[in-house]
Amino acid sequence: FFFFLQESMHAYAANVYTSVVEELMKGKQRKFIAVEQEFFRLWWDAVATDRHKQQVHQLLQEGRLEFVIGGQVMHDEAVTLIDDQILQLTEGHGFLYETFGIRPQFSWHVDPFGASATTPTLFALAGFNAHLTSRIDYDLKADMQKNKKLQFVWQGSPSLSERQEIFTHVMDQYSYCTPSQIPFSNRSGFYWNGIAAFPYPPKDGVYPNMSLPVTDTNIRLYAQTMVANIKERAAWFRTSDVLWPWGCDKQFFNASVQYSNMDPLLDYINKHSAEFGVTVEYATVGDYFQAVYNRNLTWEIRDSKDFLPYSTEPFQAWTGFYTSRSTLKGVARRASSLLYAGESFFTQYVQKHPAGSICKCGALRKLQSLRWAVSEVQHHDGITGTESPKVKDMYMNNLMYGILNIKKLMASIFLDMNNAKKTGEVYSSVYSGIPGATDVDQYVVVYNPLAWNITTFVTVSVSHLAMSVFDELGHSVPAQVQSSAESHSTYDLYILVEISGLSYRKYNVKPLNGKQSAFIGKSVKYKRKDVTRADQQSQQLLPVINNCYQILFDQNTNMMHSITERETNRTVQLTQQFLEYHVNGDATKGPISDNYLFAPNASAVPVSKAVGLEVVSGNLMTEIRQYFYSNVTSQDYIYAVYTRMYTVPEGYDGKLLCHRIEQEYSVGPLELNREAVLRTSTNLNTGQLLYTDSNGYQMQKRPFKAYVNNTVARNYYPMVQTAFIEDDTTRLMLLAERAHGVSSQGNGQVEVMLHRRLWNNLQWDLNYNLTLNDSSVVRPVIWLILGTKAITRILYRTSGLVLEHRPVVMFGELSGDNPKLPGQLQQNSAHSSPVTVPPNLHLQTLSIPGWRYSSNHAEQIRSIHMGKQKKGDADFSRVLLRIRHLYEVGEDPVLSQPVVVNLKSLLKGLGSVMVVEERSLTGIWDVNTLKRWKWKTAQFPSKGFSNSTETSEDCVVTVHPKEIRTFFVYFQGQ
Repeated sequence: FFFFLQESMHAYAANVYTSVVEELMKGKQRKFIAVEQEFFRLWWDAVATDRHKQQVHQLLQEGRLEFVIGGQVMHDEAVTLIDDQILQLTEGHGFLYETFGIRPQFSWHVDPFGASATTPTLFALAGFNAHLTSRIDYDLKADMQKNKKLQFVWQGSPSLSERQEIFTHVMDQYSYCTPSQIPFSNRSGFYWNGIAAFPYPPKDGVYPNMSLPVTDTNIRLYAQTMVANIKERAAWFRTSDVLWPWGCDKQFFNASVQYSNMDPLLDYINKHSAEFGVTVEYATVGDYFQAVYNRNLTWEIRDSKDFLPYSTEPFQAWTGFYTSRSTLKGVARRASSLLYAGESFFTQYVQKHPAGSICKCGALRKLQSLRWAVSEVQHHDGITGTESPKVKDMYMNNLMYGILNIKKLMASIFLDMNNAKKTGEVYSSVYSGIPGATDVDQYVVVYNPLAWNITTFVTVSVSHLAMSVFDELGHSVPAQVQSSAESHSTYDLYILVEISGLSYRKYNVKPLNGKQSAFIGKSVKYKRKDVTRADQQSQQLLPVINNCYQILFDQNTNMMHSITERETNRTVQLTQQFLEYHVNGDATKGPISDNYLFAPNASAVPVSKAVGLEVVSGNLMTEIRQYFYSNVTSQDYIYAVYTRMYTVPEGYDGKLLCHRIEQEYSVGPLELNREAVLRTSTNLNTGQLLYTDSNGYQMQKRPFKAYVNNTVARNYYPMVQTAFIEDDTTRLMLLAERAHGVSSQGNGQVEVMLHRRLWNNLQWDLNYNLTLNDSSVVRPVIWLILGTKAITRILYRTSGLVLEHRPVVMFGELSGDNPKLPGQLQQNSAHSSPVTVPPNLHLQTLSIPGWRYSSNHAEQIRSIHMGKQKKGDADFSRVLLRIRHLYEVGEDPVLSQPVVVNLKSLLKGLGSVMVVEERSLTGIWDVNTLKRWKWKTAQFPSKGFSNSTETSEDCVVTVHPKEIRTFFVYFQGQ
């Protein structure tokens, strides 16, 4: 299951922790920092002896071992959602606090490829005093370095500004690895343990590239080399404290060799400090930041500008990974969304069915398997798609295993809450069909994980065209059935569901029941058209209309022509086409594209000369199916777009449904060294200004920049959830369910990279199997919203979350003797405890973490010292709640207002709230005792501590724009 991890543990990670702990004990001056908890926890649980464990406790107390960041992994900053960043940080912090009473206070984000403006806010909310990053544009770094501007106070959120600012240190050009050039040897220097060998350590203990050991004859040369580098770097910073990182990737697996060479070298420099003008000491990141803080300087403020994209050289723009391994990116997000649903479903079960028959500990283990899988894939070589196929398979297997666990858990909770006979197998599946389409009545259970009432469609695969759908009370439910675009043997049944927040509904799906059958979608196929020879004179336009939009298709080309927003009657010319960037795979012939880099040879080339069109229309929905062929006679299409528009019947709230144009694409398999984009061209005068989201948290302005080299690739940005273009009156929004690269390469244009298939002969890429020969077919979904700024502003936040957290669909069969569903009369008590927040708030977390730590810090430290923290059952009485304000200050006259929330009444459907404790973002601090360092700026000339939030009085909290508030909630009787 963890086979790659075990291989890494075997070859390297276990040795790091074992040998570092042993070596730290041998010298009081020695120190070490550790970052990713996933590896540390595997070592702690599977390798560490009792003696090692006792030593770790001692070293932490002495401040000689320091955990920095403290999340499960060092997460990527470009393509991850803030929800998942918080999850993986919380998962690591919970372990550290429960086990050691330790609360990390500094970051070490040295390896993510570019830096997002969400990160400073995230780490400030987690209680950090300072943030350290490294990978930013090479030309920008050189400039900042020259002007001593690598350190600043970063206010990443325009709305939270100085309340959640953080002191930020950008590493200089040497970054986080010790410079290895030494003038007195052709071997690399300072890496005495050499390079880790995979997957097995060498028998003789001789590793590749072991540096020349320090001896009496060369110690002075080593010292001179080190001092020269320290002085070079000192010139780039404002204080005389220099952070000199010792180590690199996969280092310290043989710590005794490292420390036994480091010790004499440091001693030698300190003995000759008068001559060298330098003193050196072992330090942690915390020691360094404390020294800089103590200097009491006044620092410049950086606003919410980020450091994306990231380039390392003129032709090395790291913008390919925004799209690499699109399938992994999609599965990671589906897993995250299913985990979100499973957490709240389980929390409600524990609160409302204390005597339920499901083993809570087993349920928690199922949830934990997906928490771990979703946490680990946030790694900067995980969801980024920059890992080898073998490691990608590990991430996928762990995600699929966790997904299966949650589906089983949700199905068994549903059965238990409905006391159903355990005979009928319950199938649970997100967005897939009813198994074994038979003539037996099926039921479909649909859970809405959002804390809003939603009206949407769920899709179910069925075997007949004539179907009827009924709700719990036997009333007919609007539905439409039609031929499936994907399969010739099944039909797609679209069911209109209306579900309150955090509730589920049951629908009965029966083969035909006379008059109450579902609407049938009728298909009309149009002749395939040669796009290159289209007759521009006689334009015939085919309209597709719902209450919000009219879309026109040009029948000469079968392509989209324009969209009219019906409320304002504004028409936007809008065409979509697939193009491919051709890229070079021969490293001897110029820049290459790989998992990380995007290096197009030239402009993108249109791929399709002919387009086929089919329109399937019914009373509830019209689906436009476009098939793109390389020419008029080709057998198989290379791309497809399925565009859906909905018509909502009277009596339903159809605002969100009506205002979105859903598109699903089929892309691949691509030819080698092709990068596929969908370009949407409009007549909006946008000045090539693009807006993209930062981790689903805030929007960033992306003006097009002209560069001497590589302009196309350097104007690509990550779209995690949202992107838009606009003119003075009208905005076109794109909402995505997985990350993509996005760019505006022309006025009125937005293009989304959907897929990449690459191969190159760069030795480094070949060694690590990083050539991205991805022959898969990908099926991403993007929703379009077109309208005035006022209307799109109201719709896009909720719509983005409705796409992210689509309802969870579970299936089952009804036994013949009792077609009535259990619990139908107590519908309200059985199915719903609606938890509903206003549209500008999002219930970001409702879960039972299971941690056993005390929320009183003194008590927690005491119980660790007394050794009480060893083992014990999980704590099911503590509920973790997070509420997030979705809007910026001043973004909308109504939705940007602060919201007063009474937590007792919000959660009354779950039970009677007894105690609420406000906590830091990851739960390990009481916000009343969290005092972060306040760094001096021109804006705030005094240094001190900052206390960030007004705390809640009697369970009533005011949530201000962009705040994320975290609480522990305890209910009566728990």
